[in-house]
Amino acid sequence: MKNPERAEKDSPERAEKDGPERAEKGVVFAVLGLGEAGSHIAADLAATGATVHGFDPRVDPPAGVGRRTSDADACRDADVVLSLTTAHEALAALRQALPACRPGILWADLNTSAPALKQALRDAAAGRVEVVDVALMAPVPGRGLRTPMTAGGDRATDFAAVLKPLGAKVEVIDGPVGAAATRKLLRSVFYKGMSAAVLEALAAARAAGLEDWLAANIRDEFARGDDSTLERIVTGSHTHAARRHDEMSAAADLLDELGIPARVARASRDWLADLRDRPTGENRNSSME
Repeated sequence: MKNPERAEKDSPERAEKDGPERAEKGVVFAVLGLGEAGSHIAADLAATGATVHGFDPRVDPPAGVGRRTSDADACRDADVVLSLTTAHEALAALRQALPACRPGILWADLNTSAPALKQALRDAAAGRVEVVDVALMAPVPGRGLRTPMTAGGDRATDFAAVLKPLGAKVEVIDGPVGAAATRKLLRSVFYKGMSAAVLEALAAARAAGLEDWLAANIRDEFARGDDSTLERIVTGSHTHAARRHDEMSAAADLLDELGIPARVARASRDWLADLRDRPTGENRNSSME
């Protein structure tokens, strides 16, 4: 949802065992965007004794977080900015806040977005603030500040040095701004793609009066997964591509009869056709060899 307040006018291991330390005196955090992720993380930062300012035009800040009237107001005295505005609003929030930011502060973008947007943030900052690309690698509710994070960019190590003593789990990776986003989205292809396949299959099973049966089958498959599962999936898909293509064509036809959109079934069919039609010697994923 577009935020009128952000509309652009111009185009450490011990912490995990013993709990978080108290925040270093003088460190001020700004949290932009107090939705589900932002509010949990902001509240956990405040619980360490850190000074936390927050802004969201639609959501009140959690207890212990100071209310600010704009992105710029929240960032005015900050040493570290955590941007959780949504990807759609990330660039506008940066541009609005930038004049109020002290030079050289850390601007950590935690929004899920394409690497190109992370790089656009770095370019828009033009060195006035130091942009860190941070990917949240698990759902935030129930974890808050302890949600596993992957951080990339020139100042990612500095970001980790500030957050880890407070209980955060931050993995610093080599690579420029955008490297963490790349890892997050590659994993999203698997997790969200798998979720879509499950939802489509269960919808079809419900229409066929077989939802309980299929749900039990899926649970059993998840429970039986082990270290060999990935290899078996990759090898089987290449070896049996022709037969499985026909199978998924039939599955898509079944979903049509049941009145369920066969989006995942047809995407699977097309992937299998691609594997089937590759020249001999290319029917194997080289990364699995």
